[in-house]
Amino acid sequence: MYHHLNSDRCSNDYAIFETHLQFISQHMISVFPSDSKLKKNSICLVFDDGYFDFYHLIYPLLKKYNIKALLGVIPSVTLDTTGIDAKIRLSPEHNHLFKEYKKATFCTYEELLEMQDSQLVQIASHSLTHVNLLENNIALEDELKLSKSILEEKLNTKIESFIFPFGKYNQDILDETKKYYKYAFRIGNGINKDFNGVNGVIYRIDADNLEDASSIFNFKNMMKFRLKSFTKSLVGNK
Repeated sequence: MYHHLNSDRCSNDYAIFETHLQFISQHMISVFPSDSKLKKNSICLVFDDGYFDFYHLIYPLLKKYNIKALLGVIPSVTLDTTGIDAKIRLSPEHNHLFKEYKKATFCTYEELLEMQDSQLVQIASHSLTHVNLLENNIALEDELKLSKSILEEKLNTKIESFIFPFGKYNQDILDETKKYYKYAFRIGNGINKDFNGVNGVIYRIDADNLEDASSIFNFKNMMKFRLKSFTKSLVGNK
């Protein structure tokens, strides 16, 4: 699970991140949820929110190292196109990006289509408005179904993956999500045998704020991630 490059929060340093992708390209196979054949070293990179720096900084690196990524998009803050300068689009701090979305702080549909056409980027819904789905008076059908419909219309593709905003959900929300999506992603620092996930939801390792290229994959961490998934498989979605 990633968010930004070179931002003030939820981010990675550009140089460290590029070395991280280099390591992945040499030791792992990047996959989409829809890929049918998975190997032991398969990895799915998932980026939340669809900020402009994904198109401007991360996408060129994906092309350089031929790595696939799933990108969670929020239709309510996604513009069709823009002529705003990249420096302006990148300038707001993390906490202001939603408020400043009319400055195209998120990828536009034009950019999403370009990346989708490369076959290196697959689009997921990250809900309609990026709201905590556990809050009261949430229009859950809009967050799930309407977001999917908008993305499918704008991008002319089938949207099969949903990423829970803030990683928040319960079993009822998961059950409703699975009516519209084949794959549901959460936060959780666990690993998965396949895209069935753990109790029907796919765990993700927090890869923001990397200290180096590969330590997130060391033996100690991998054992910790496996233990987390095993424990959650016993206690369920709590």
